[in-house]
Amino acid sequence: MVRSSVIKSFRNNLLVADFNMTYQSVEIMNNNLFFVINSLHRGGAERVVSVLANEFDKKGFNVVIICLNKAEIAFQISPTIKVVHLILHRGREHLFNRVRYGTLTYLRLFMLLTKQRPACVLSFMTAANLWAGLACSLKNIPFIVSERTTPDRTINSFNFLLRKLSFRIYRKSRAIVVPAKGIADCIIAHRSYKNLNNFKVIRNPINIFPDPSGFSVNKRAFILGVGRLDYVKGFDLLIDAYSRIATADLDLLIVGDGKEYSNLKGQIEKLGMEDRIKLIGAKNNLQDYYQQAEIFVLPSRNEGYPNALIEAMSFGCACVAVDCDFGPSEIIEDRINGILVSKDSLIELSDALTELMANRQLRKRISENAQLISQTNCMSNISTNWQDLIFNESQKL
Repeated sequence: MVRSSVIKSFRNNLLVADFNMTYQSVEIMNNNLFFVINSLHRGGAERVVSVLANEFDKKGFNVVIICLNKAEIAFQISPTIKVVHLILHRGREHLFNRVRYGTLTYLRLFMLLTKQRPACVLSFMTAANLWAGLACSLKNIPFIVSERTTPDRTINSFNFLLRKLSFRIYRKSRAIVVPAKGIADCIIAHRSYKNLNNFKVIRNPINIFPDPSGFSVNKRAFILGVGRLDYVKGFDLLIDAYSRIATADLDLLIVGDGKEYSNLKGQIEKLGMEDRIKLIGAKNNLQDYYQQAEIFVLPSRNEGYPNALIEAMSFGCACVAVDCDFGPSEIIEDRINGILVSKDSLIELSDALTELMANRQLRKRISENAQLISQTNCMSNISTNWQDLIFNESQKL
């Protein structure tokens, strides 16, 4: 009886009406493009998927975004793009739910591929890459995987069996797209992946913001940091560096939410700088902050390819970035279009901030050169690179 009820529940979950109605409503076309990602919640990879999907939708492609999990969508998605959530509620983390989650994820993705037969599947981030690669391999559908962050926290950290599986999937993919060459170098430095040779570097596109409102976002001049409040983003380092140079007419604003909020708030209170350093949460008018900031700082301990940095540069911010893995050194030419400082060096970071504030000519030159990122990373260039890759590779079948 128990076994029968479990099987019945499993079958009902697999065939939930919302899921079937969603994927059956997608028109079968030979220009179907599937994007696969964990969710469309806040994040760099999520932003890139939303921007690319909207762009391909404008070009007349039939775009479907497949999210492995249900989460709030943080980005504006064209109403003509289908967004499918494979799993609505993941449930508690125990063995049965993990097996159930994995089985449902694979079967639902497989059903979608069978029904729609897309021209190509583009997956972003490791978990999505593995699920999409497994399903596409069985259906003989061309697929492209994309790693967006440091491999030492993802595929390089896998156990032996998962590394073997990852290698086989990634080798069979039409390309392994990375936003920074350093990510590819880190992957192939691991002995499990040394024979991978199908990497392709495609930079992140500049996000297109509404025009700035013109309203002041802060009473005083300010230094700006933007990103998820997470240890890896290094905002604790930025707070310490700022505390060394704090002046009465210069604030530090940090835009973003995350699990480190309480720790950062406590750090600020301990320094007695609540009136100078402000954790202001996520904002929908980032363009106003980028435009009005005196300096933008990226203090991250590691990155994939920092969207906030290229966004700030596109608005002409004079930027200081920690030379972390990966991205900043491939974006910034030191003292030309920004300033790079060594990892974990509070002295270099505070000195760079002090110099930029004191040297108006340097700040102006860096600001002018930084704006050139709007040309190199414009959406038309980046989407063309993706389109060439998708269809040149797909035609090999």
